[in-house]
Amino acid sequence: MLLHLSIENYALIKQLDVDLNRGFTAITGETGAGKSILLGAMSLILGNRAETNILNDTSRKCIVEGHFDISSYQLKDFFERNELDYDEVLILRREISRNGKSRAFINDTPVKLPLMKEIGESLVDIHSQNRTLTLNKSDVQMAVIDNFAGHTDLLADYRKTYREYQNMQARLNELEERESQAKADQDYYQFLFDELEKADLKQGEQQEIENELELQNHAETIKSGLMEGYDSISASDMNIIQQLQNIHSKLEHSAAHHQQLSALLERLNSTIIELEDMAGDMNNLAEDITYNPSRAEELNERLNTLYELEHKHRVSSVEELIGKKQELEQKLAGISSLEDQIEKTRQEINATRQKLDEMAGKLSEYRKASIPKIEKEIQQTLTQLGMPDAGFQIKQEKLNAFSPEGLDKITFLFTANKGIPEQEIGKIASGGELSRLMLAVKSLIAKKTLLPTIIFDEIDSGVSGDIAGKVGDILKKMAAEMQVIAISHLPQIASKSNDHLFVYKDVGDNKTFSHIRRLSKEEQVQELAKMLSDERVTNAAIQTAKEMLEN
Repeated sequence: MLLHLSIENYALIKQLDVDLNRGFTAITGETGAGKSILLGAMSLILGNRAETNILNDTSRKCIVEGHFDISSYQLKDFFERNELDYDEVLILRREISRNGKSRAFINDTPVKLPLMKEIGESLVDIHSQNRTLTLNKSDVQMAVIDNFAGHTDLLADYRKTYREYQNMQARLNELEERESQAKADQDYYQFLFDELEKADLKQGEQQEIENELELQNHAETIKSGLMEGYDSISASDMNIIQQLQNIHSKLEHSAAHHQQLSALLERLNSTIIELEDMAGDMNNLAEDITYNPSRAEELNERLNTLYELEHKHRVSSVEELIGKKQELEQKLAGISSLEDQIEKTRQEINATRQKLDEMAGKLSEYRKASIPKIEKEIQQTLTQLGMPDAGFQIKQEKLNAFSPEGLDKITFLFTANKGIPEQEIGKIASGGELSRLMLAVKSLIAKKTLLPTIIFDEIDSGVSGDIAGKVGDILKKMAAEMQVIAISHLPQIASKSNDHLFVYKDVGDNKTFSHIRRLSKEEQVQELAKMLSDERVTNAAIQTAKEMLEN
């Protein structure tokens, strides 16, 4: 429940602090005093977006803070799930800076607005004239039935399974699209793969072919050069080796007369041996080199094949072509794999559809069993609210496809007058009638739910006299189950409250400000008497106010 509300620099409010109690609290005040401004400020800490013109003093920021007792409500999971500190007294704070930027805090931890809205929806339900229109919505009507039926766990399991079902359907669609595209490409992929497979590619072969082809193209020149070298070194009449051997013989005779000649002779002898080896290698190479036109043609054809494939696949080496072949092989294998995945997903969808069908069937049964009880209770409350001729009916229809709520469509039908058939709410109900119908629905829900706080704004719209007193009785009855706060302009309702807050305006520093204070019993009598009177408070009005409070 809401323990304390603090508002600073919001619209007509400069500074406001108010403590709130359990039970039924009425908030009254003159028109324009700022009663609805309280709700606007309150909505900020419940996660609603801020308007740009809310600052009373544009030189300071706006701060709204609410303290809530959450010790009796199962909210620890929310805090653990969102890694927030848990305390039995929850503090929600909202700050709006001068430039319009907003900051939200849960127990002094900065959070994003949707998170504040999530916890706010578990704490407070604000019911206003505008919110009454939501009763026209099918999802709200369905929520009323489900709330009364009490199948919360089953509905949660169904919704979880339904989300899984939707994800499976989305995955199946994606797989089928991929398969369709893949099959359109399959023949082309197979052709490319077969072409590369037939090419029998080998690592490093391109460089080997290019080297061998270079040799073939210059075979005669290379062989001629090698033979000339061989002749010059060892085969001609005056070859280099013969000349060096002659020099060696001449120096050998003189070596005995000069010490350094021995070292020179050793070096000369090594050179002769190296030249003999070189000459042998040249001769062997020359013998191995033979120009083969058919081999050259074969090499050219193979190289052209490789070049064409590289150009086709936009690569520059055989190694990259081998990589392309592997990619194509994977794509072809993937097409086969897609077929298996699609079949498996279809089987999962069928199993989940059967599970959904069973769960939706149970939900329909529970709703069907609850509808007569709901119709009866709401009919009784409408009679109590001065609408004895009103008719209320709930139509349950079966859908052709699963929805997030099951296989049901729920429609509230209503008529305020005898002899006029029930029709959909939005087509027949006036504002006052719809407001009373919504109160009947809220009072029904109050018996079944554990919502901490409900705030009514103008719930008395379109009612007066004895009916207003009946509205007050219902609000007081609801307050036994939850904290009820009602902004009202009717004394019949305000007199039923356990607590009475008064909103008023005054002028200071040439500006108008809104304030709020708790009324004593004597002040409450005066306020009720003023609400009962036209311009001047009479003794009769004061006496009536006292009687209303006593009763």
